[in-house]
Amino acid sequence: MTGLAADRRTFLKGLGLLGAATLVPGCATSTKSPGSGSAATGELALQSNLSSEQAKAAMEKIVAAYNKTGGSQVKLNTVASEIFRTQLPTYLTSANPPDVYTWYAGSVADSYAKKDLLLDVSSVWDSMGNYPKSMQTLSTSSAGQKIFVPTSYYWWGMFYRKSNFAKWGVTPPKTWDEFVAVCKTIQSKGIPPIGIGLGDTPWVASAWFDYLNIRINGAPFHRQLLAGQGNFTDPKVKAVFTKWREVLPYFDPKGKSFPFQEATSALLAGKTGMFLIGTFFADSAPKDALDDIDFFQFPIIDPAVPVAEEAPTDGYFASKKAKDPDGVKKFLTWLATPEAQEIYVQSSSGTAIPANPDGKSADTALVKKGKAMIESAAELTQFFNRDSSDALQPTADAALTKFLDKPDQIDQILTTWQAAAEKVFKA
Repeated sequence: MTGLAADRRTFLKGLGLLGAATLVPGCATSTKSPGSGSAATGELALQSNLSSEQAKAAMEKIVAAYNKTGGSQVKLNTVASEIFRTQLPTYLTSANPPDVYTWYAGSVADSYAKKDLLLDVSSVWDSMGNYPKSMQTLSTSSAGQKIFVPTSYYWWGMFYRKSNFAKWGVTPPKTWDEFVAVCKTIQSKGIPPIGIGLGDTPWVASAWFDYLNIRINGAPFHRQLLAGQGNFTDPKVKAVFTKWREVLPYFDPKGKSFPFQEATSALLAGKTGMFLIGTFFADSAPKDALDDIDFFQFPIIDPAVPVAEEAPTDGYFASKKAKDPDGVKKFLTWLATPEAQEIYVQSSSGTAIPANPDGKSADTALVKKGKAMIESAAELTQFFNRDSSDALQPTADAALTKFLDKPDQIDQILTTWQAAAEKVFKA
């Protein structure tokens, strides 16, 4: 085992650190009702949240390729990501739900499996023997059933334009103090140093909470907190917000009013200096701008804390009410192949990395650097809702957006957040 496969498997073994516990572009392109599944048409209904221009086009190519194989015909329905996330429980509990869904591995998938809403796809995994155990763990429910088929993963980082950093005379920081110094320099040029896009994508703020928490308190504490085994009023959590306040003066004040896609445009236009975001943002960026895009690792705060990185895993699960379970499983088996995953990588921005160890990722400096960062991490996390549940994400959205508006009310915000979280965990 050499080259890409060896590197991939070295990385993917790290995903096993997550154990069983473990965002997203959007503009609506269809208003098809949740109940319009395969019963009347004989088609498999695929509900997708991948709605940025490049990602949607990539999904259309995947569906077109599969529909030529002679299996059940798949009909793609693309929905704005924020609508998708809020409507997913409705889709899954409707009388005639869509058959297959794009979504996330880990705890968030298991939260739906616990409600007996997902199809057992264990037989699909019979053809996935080359996938590492870590991917199996992320795809297995707490009841022991395979409920998910992973198809790609990606990383988060502090993205910036190389030409702008050169123009401003700054270099990528490694420590928190260096990061603050870079912020001061960029601000002195009349540019808001840190972009943010909270508009109708408030979950973007969760990346700041995730990273500050894993940098200050470590990944194990972070996972326990998100699993309901901790308390948001813990002094350790308050320390996260105290540190965050140090850089709030450097955030783009306009970023609270528009979504991450516009924050991406602001970064590319040189109207902001840096942006903490996942590589999916590149699906909203012109391809000719990608050569000028780079990133640096979220700054180290406490060198004694093992370095963790966010490496979310994407893929598919299916409704337990799917009208043609065998057809669904055949489609999922095909999606697990390197050929299918490479169609997505080649047709989108190319920053996603195939989950199949035999799949080829884009051979770009950006992807190589991202893989190296993930492979060197001591621990890996997914993302706030993926390490908890979709039900807990709105509690974070409310708490974090209020903090950005009223940072002097940390204690009250954390008390309210804990109360809201307790309701979710007791539901």
